Amino acid sequence: MVSRTGLALPVIAAAQLLIVMDGTIVTVGLPVIGAGLRIAESDLDWVLTAYALAFGGLLLAGGRAGDLFGRRRLFRAGLVVFLLASLLGGVAQTGETLIAARVLQGVGGAIIAPAALSLLADTFPEGPRRNKALGVYGAMGGLGAVAGLLLGGALTEYLGWRWIMFINIPFTLLLLAGTVALVPGTRGRGGIDLPGAITATLALGSLVYAINRAGSDGLGDGLAWAFGAVGLVLAIAFTVIQRRVSTPLLPAGVLADRGRLGANLVMLLMGAGQLATFYFLTLYLQSIKHYPPMLTGLAYLPFAVGIGLGSGVAGPRLQARTSTRFTLVLGLGVAAAAMGWFSLLTPDQHALSTLLPAQLVAGTGLGIGFVAVTISGVRGVAARDSGIASGLVNTSQQIGGALGLATLAGIAVTATAGRPTGTALPDALTSGYTTGLLGAGAFYLAAILAAVFLFRPEPVTSAALRSSVQ
Repeated sequence: MVSRTGLALPVIAAAQLLIVMDGTIVTVGLPVIGAGLRIAESDLDWVLTAYALAFGGLLLAGGRAGDLFGRRRLFRAGLVVFLLASLLGGVAQTGETLIAARVLQGVGGAIIAPAALSLLADTFPEGPRRNKALGVYGAMGGLGAVAGLLLGGALTEYLGWRWIMFINIPFTLLLLAGTVALVPGTRGRGGIDLPGAITATLALGSLVYAINRAGSDGLGDGLAWAFGAVGLVLAIAFTVIQRRVSTPLLPAGVLADRGRLGANLVMLLMGAGQLATFYFLTLYLQSIKHYPPMLTGLAYLPFAVGIGLGSGVAGPRLQARTSTRFTLVLGLGVAAAAMGWFSLLTPDQHALSTLLPAQLVAGTGLGIGFVAVTISGVRGVAARDSGIASGLVNTSQQIGGALGLATLAGIAVTATAGRPTGTALPDALTSGYTTGLLGAGAFYLAAILAAVFLFRPEPVTSAALRSSVQ
């Protein structure tokens, strides 16, 4: 008979897979969705960023709610919200309705993710068992993004894009049934910082809109500058609120440790590079190589294999035998090198020379990084703040993805427009995509610098691993 603990990990890991998967599952279907709902090409990226913004902007509030009201209870509530949002998205008749459904999915994800990671810490005692469980959880964070691309391609081609939404319903129902295996989780006292959550979400939304607007209309666009200014004002307001409220959304102690600060900064930069990588490769595959959705999804298989190798094999071994800093520098260095390899893409190039092997390399590097960042992000956190700490790790990834995609999409458009007059369209577009991919590599290099300066060089001994998460 399978123990309760044995059932808890598959449920928690599957929930993480679901919410990360839905961050990318619409990517391959974007051209079909745009045509079906008459969404302008310039607005298609909002189908991606709407989810990331709601998810990332509300994760901290979701983490605090789980700490206060019970993690299993919030985990179930988040699954219900996610289920209803998926149903709404599946029956959407307009682009606005679909984007609203994606926002609601992001809200559900913001409730599920921190509760799931906190329940994992509640279920597994500190030491090797918890680290192994955290490794599985971290692997889902990397594998889920690629799984979304694979599944999205298959569903779009064979069942229609609406099944990208509908597929979540049976998945979520199974997870709800599986919550009987979860412990209730610890509970704390206090309140939720709603002003902080609102200002943080609006600040991020304003900044992403400003970046998108500047990318499509130029740096001289007045509306882009206006939204950018609003975003900065709201960000300052969030900082002030955090200093004055009795129960801040982001307790100062959570980021007091250099390692946790570094983990979240590295995760933000990794998220920025990863989501943009998927976006540009999908456009290259469908707009330049004219791959159908199913073949586009299958083309990401090397990425999935690499994530599995990095997070399931190489990452845990490196983490156990060396240091977090070394593990991150190696993994991110491999990922950055892969972005340089992607820059060699041309319109008539064979997939085996660059596209597929570079994906395997990129996935391996990112998989190594995900394990180290996930463990470091919740290491040494007091039990009462574990929901906030775990929420912050996911927040960093989602917000990094939204900001990174907005920034690099604008850079890619500028690079395409800057090609000499008379350049063939496929060449001009590919130049923009490879420029964006090099930008993703720059994010990974910045993450290496953050790891070098913020993580201590001491090796992670067995004793350190046993006390990795409080």
